[in-house]
Amino acid sequence: MLRIPTINTERLILRPFHLDDAATVQRLAGAWEVADTTGNLPHPYEDGMAESWIAGHEESFKAGELATFALTPTKSGELVGAMSLVLSNGYQGELGYWVGVPYWGKGYCTEAGRAVLAFGFQDLKLKRIHAQAFKRNPASARVMQKLGLSYEGTRRQHALKWGKPEDVVLYGLLKADYSAIAEHED
Repeated sequence: MLRIPTINTERLILRPFHLDDAATVQRLAGAWEVADTTGNLPHPYEDGMAESWIAGHEESFKAGELATFALTPTKSGELVGAMSLVLSNGYQGELGYWVGVPYWGKGYCTEAGRAVLAFGFQDLKLKRIHAQAFKRNPASARVMQKLGLSYEGTRRQHALKWGKPEDVVLYGLLKADYSAIAEHED
């Protein structure tokens, strides 16, 4: 049976979400500061939303559409955020992530991102991984840059957030470029 894998990094365990994570997801992802920096997190994050979101992960993974990981530090085991790859045609994936406000600035997103890139390119055999962020969210762009993704452009007023148009910056990485980066890190 095809299941979302568990991935270990130096400081993190990336694992499938469990329904008992729902209250923490609602609290962390539901914070206005987190919802404000993402394109698809609701605010307020109402009761039942996290359970519905988590319940769809396994089927989406089996269908080859999405791989979503809970980010948990190995020392505490507490949920600190999420990272996902939205898969397209077995060829490419879009990296997405959020981290709860108390865990910002600790490098969790970059560390998890390296592991998810490896999973995408090596295990899923993707040829390209891309990501996007609101232009006003330079911290997210820095994560993409640290992961080796290259700036590909800005889509002006591409998204609506809180009813206002937002510029979106685009970053991408090809498998060939990732392979060169991975070789250099070894």
